[in-house]
Amino acid sequence: MEAVPARARAYVACVVLGALLCAAPLPRTPASWWAVALLAVVYAGCERAAARWRFAGTFYPVLLAGAFLLSPAAAALVPLPGALLSRVEQRPYALRRIWRAAHLMLGVRAASSVHGALGGRDSVAGSDFPYALVPAGAAVLAFCLTLTALEGGILALGERVPARRAWRGLFLRSLAPVAVHGLAGLMMAVLWRSPYGPVAALLVLLPMCVSWWVFAQYHRERAAHQATIRALVQAVDIKDGYTRGHSERVGQASMMIARELGLDDERVEVLRFAGILHDVGKLGVPTRLLRKDGPLTPEERRVIELHPEYGHEMVRGIAFLGEARAAVLHHHERLDGSGYPYGLMGVQIPESARVVAVADAFDAMTSTRSYRRARPVPAALEELQRCAGAQFDPRMVTALVRALGREGWHPVVTAGEEPDPFVPAQQAADRSGARP
Repeated sequence: MEAVPARARAYVACVVLGALLCAAPLPRTPASWWAVALLAVVYAGCERAAARWRFAGTFYPVLLAGAFLLSPAAAALVPLPGALLSRVEQRPYALRRIWRAAHLMLGVRAASSVHGALGGRDSVAGSDFPYALVPAGAAVLAFCLTLTALEGGILALGERVPARRAWRGLFLRSLAPVAVHGLAGLMMAVLWRSPYGPVAALLVLLPMCVSWWVFAQYHRERAAHQATIRALVQAVDIKDGYTRGHSERVGQASMMIARELGLDDERVEVLRFAGILHDVGKLGVPTRLLRKDGPLTPEERRVIELHPEYGHEMVRGIAFLGEARAAVLHHHERLDGSGYPYGLMGVQIPESARVVAVADAFDAMTSTRSYRRARPVPAALEELQRCAGAQFDPRMVTALVRALGREGWHPVVTAGEEPDPFVPAQQAADRSGARP
């Protein structure tokens, strides 16, 4: 958001003013300044490490340790240097850094105020467990509520998210990770006040840093997977312009079916990949056949029907795709054995392929193609139900009908073509395999 709306700038200015006020009065004792400086340096170092690992997020244990150890004004200073020096991905860089610093300062101030009001600093100094958990838990709640309230405001004003959606789910999504960080921060604070001192407190960060690094590696690997899939899909879209957007829509429909079937999140993601990549084998089919306007000859159809095998050869070495590879190979098989490439029947067809077959045919019918106009969703679902048991798995069809009834469907349709006569689901699916 390079051009920040005036109302968003005004909102940021108000938050910054509040942050400046919350840092008053400044700490008066050298011991407080020393603790603020040490925690601020540690927090800034953690932020720099996060930027190096390209991990999105912030290191809350240090901030919450400051809230548990220091007065509200002193604790509010801890995030300031690290936030102002943090890595920012989008412009305007300065404004984003200032916003980050200001809203973290307000969050830490709120946490420290609640913690102190409940006698938390005395319980930390006396290592008074389990009673120290009560004020610490209240402080974490205050911290989380403050951040989500402020972040919802910037989403509504700066990113133009509708007000009814700006705050929806923010608090619940952030509470669990912040609570874990709060426990680490409480451990730091207790050790800081123990005879072992700040050095022992900082050792708490070592396992947190290791787990954070592992998590960052996971996200980096996941980003590489997404980039691989995106490159393959873009190549197919460039080769066959008729199907632009088809792969993503089939991936979305496959994901909806998988969720309706109650599959776990990992399998849902794999089936989304299966839907996205189901037609990748078209890279091995001559472009002139994919773009042919007239009817296909039997020989041309046989060439195009090789695309599932081409696709399987392309993706079989990509280990993270798992059962998606079977879907790429078998998504044109039919329950009655009349499909291709191997004429599998019933449960011989992998479940992932049966999911993608329904998603593929549904999008083929509800998208405008060179040979026919898009059909309404109810008509497409009726045709899928008519073909269930012969061509499609009835479970998958029922799952799609239920999911669409609850969530709806808004396909990307290319306008401007004249409608052709009615094309049944079986023929639409054939053309989806031959020339979507």
